[in-house]
Amino acid sequence: MTRANPAVPDLSTVEVQGLTRGSFLLRSAFAAGTVYGAGAIGPYVKHAFAQSNAGDVEVLKFALTLELLEAAFYERALRLPLSGGVREMAQTFGKHEREHVSAIEETIDGLGGKPDRAPRFSFPLRDERSFLALAQTLEETGVSAYNGAAVQIRSPEVLAAAGQIVQIEARHAAVIRTARSQAPAPLAFDKALGMKQVLQAAKPFLKS
Repeated sequence: MTRANPAVPDLSTVEVQGLTRGSFLLRSAFAAGTVYGAGAIGPYVKHAFAQSNAGDVEVLKFALTLELLEAAFYERALRLPLSGGVREMAQTFGKHEREHVSAIEETIDGLGGKPDRAPRFSFPLRDERSFLALAQTLEETGVSAYNGAAVQIRSPEVLAAAGQIVQIEARHAAVIRTARSQAPAPLAFDKALGMKQVLQAAKPFLKS
């Protein structure tokens, strides 16, 4: 996975340390996103679950890993000297992510599964500017990942719950974009990439 100018360099600096399938898929998805942008993550996730015939519990475990990452990110961000409005944003969004974690864990339990332990995460946070940049990347990554995973969900109830969560992730992204003086919704549709490109980006991670 080499490219002179990665599309999303921030993703390559986020560390996800864990041995669960969710952790592995997230690292692989980040590899695709680093090279081709957040839009590459959805197609990669869709392909990964289609190849493995994963059921709803496995999809939920991946979603749980993503939500645990976001919850840990906002918790870590509160150690920074954030301005009033940005700190309030981090507190609110962190609360949302923790609620998502709880809801997904309860759903996994209800389906007879066992939630995976939280991986260890590391984020390159230095100041408010780096926080906002990475927050936008992670929220947009979450939207793309949910879009990719949703097509593999079989239960209408689980699909409806995932739809409720991804809408909030998209709203988070729009608020953060506005805080960075960017258009909250610059496109009418998310861009999709070819699977060949996406898998090539993630290939170095597929041996783990």
